[in-house]
Amino acid sequence: MKESQNTVESMRQWVVEHKLRTVGCLWLSGIAGSIAYNWSRPNMKSSVKIIHARLHAQALTLAALAGAAVVEYYDHKSRKNEDRYATFLPIESYAPKE
Repeated sequence: MKESQNTVESMRQWVVEHKLRTVGCLWLSGIAGSIAYNWSRPNMKSSVKIIHARLHAQALTLAALAGAAVVEYYDHKSRKNEDRYATFLPIESYAPKE
């Protein structure tokens, strides 16, 4: 039980750190899955199949972006006492010089 909890926690941490990569992977898998599904339907033209695949992937991407926003919101809400700003920019180097 504890090992599976660590696995879920490590996956959640990875998604929090790589939100755009997660959304991109979901988009790619969505378009690939939708093309595979649409190509199994013989009564549609190829252009319609591609358009449907793009629409399905676009809807999946919007859902993934909304999910990433929810994860970001709850991640910031759970860290009340920590710094809420990004730490990858050294703010001291941009301070006005006297």
